[in-house]
Amino acid sequence: MEEVLDVYQRPFDPRRPLVTFDEAMKQLVKHTRATIPATPGQPEIIDYEYERNGTGNLFMLFEPLTGRRRVLVTQRRTAIDYAHAIRCLVDEIHPDAEKIVVVQDNLNTHKLASLYQAFPPSEARRLIDKLEIHYTPKHGSWLNMAEIELGVVQRQCLARRIPDFHTLQSEVAAWETTRNTDEVKVHWQFTTTDARIKLKRLYPVIEPIKTKLADH
Repeated sequence: MEEVLDVYQRPFDPRRPLVTFDEAMKQLVKHTRATIPATPGQPEIIDYEYERNGTGNLFMLFEPLTGRRRVLVTQRRTAIDYAHAIRCLVDEIHPDAEKIVVVQDNLNTHKLASLYQAFPPSEARRLIDKLEIHYTPKHGSWLNMAEIELGVVQRQCLARRIPDFHTLQSEVAAWETTRNTDEVKVHWQFTTTDARIKLKRLYPVIEPIKTKLADH
């Protein structure tokens, strides 16, 4: 926990951009009956029945210090998909960075070994050498600022029926453009000092060492 909090206290460095990474699933559902449009004095009427139409996955790559984010919409969330998201980060989003500082959780696919499943060893190694990874602790995903941004896209864009994968892509892309234009950042306030006070229960209790004097 303290490792991630210390990373968040670093000043902005364009050579070592901070990127928080997370993912979320969106269920796709279609209307089974036509929606009745709103009229004066009458709200829109949506039938409660729906038809499941698969799922989509959102990889969120969020830069809290610059207010930039890239949302990669994929049909799956496998180790291979994760590896391709990382290559997008390295080669498309920050190709000129010396190192990319990444904060992410401990999901089983969020491992550097996933890159070796997707690419030849030399390519996997090239990508890994560009990364500085910091993992949030178990049950500590709230420390990942990308999770905050995923909550925002869920409320502002996806809190309704999305019928198919193409619509999911286009709606998320429009949201991303607006959000980036506004350069919405996160001003993180929780520090290591706060953690040692407010989360004192999570730290081990160090008992004093009792020594027994030898009898003379």
